[in-house]
Amino acid sequence: MSPAPAPDPERTGSYLICATPRTGSSLLCGLLESTGVAGHPQSWFRRQDEREFAASWGIANPSDGTFEYADYFRAAAAAGSTANGVFAARIMWGTMDEVTAHLAPVYPGHAESGVGLLNAAFGRARFVYLRRGDVIAQAVSLLRAEQTGVWFETADERQEPAGEPDFDFSQVRELVRLIEDHNAAWEQWFAAEGIQPYPVLYEELDADPVRIAAGVLGFLGLDLPAGCEITVRHKRLADELNAQWIESYRRHDARERGA
Repeated sequence: MSPAPAPDPERTGSYLICATPRTGSSLLCGLLESTGVAGHPQSWFRRQDEREFAASWGIANPSDGTFEYADYFRAAAAAGSTANGVFAARIMWGTMDEVTAHLAPVYPGHAESGVGLLNAAFGRARFVYLRRGDVIAQAVSLLRAEQTGVWFETADERQEPAGEPDFDFSQVRELVRLIEDHNAAWEQWFAAEGIQPYPVLYEELDADPVRIAAGVLGFLGLDLPAGCEITVRHKRLADELNAQWIESYRRHDARERGA
């Protein structure tokens, strides 16, 4: 195993956007990245993308694509940091346990807690907890994204649908339950680690993205550079079809409950 990178006491720090899918995380990541001082928040630890990242960073074995996690965390810290030393990442529930499990052998002296491991790897860690108040709307958005393959859209990037969306009550209900379970898991993890995350509600982010991003900057103790503006890069994808699905779900659910 490659030697672990030594913690840098001069680091400004790090933060993780802790979320579940379809809570506006791409929007928030884009807003914060536009500041130039809040790191480059991406899903650096999404298992499906790790080999691609490792190859792009030149740390993967050319014969089989494998890599050492000590090397991976060092490269991720560099890729996810802005010039002021702030590292940022987006992470969904289910990935945190994998990240800390990979960090433990790299930083064995900090394995007593997840926060200790994150601090050792990336500098003093803070946490932004992004969730959505309307879980049904979130589940509808998630099902539609899974069916079409369209997860986000910006002024410069548009994804072509890979399929036609088709409402399915049972699938939406399953996703509602999954989201609720993952929200509960995040809250239990924060409590167990003694973390008071900065809460961001999707509905408020959607209504006033620049104000909400500015609030996150304040929580992180970062100042927007002179002459810099927080820029909205992502477009809102929800439309009348989402509203129709939400109403269909509520009617179906009411009938099942005998309301």
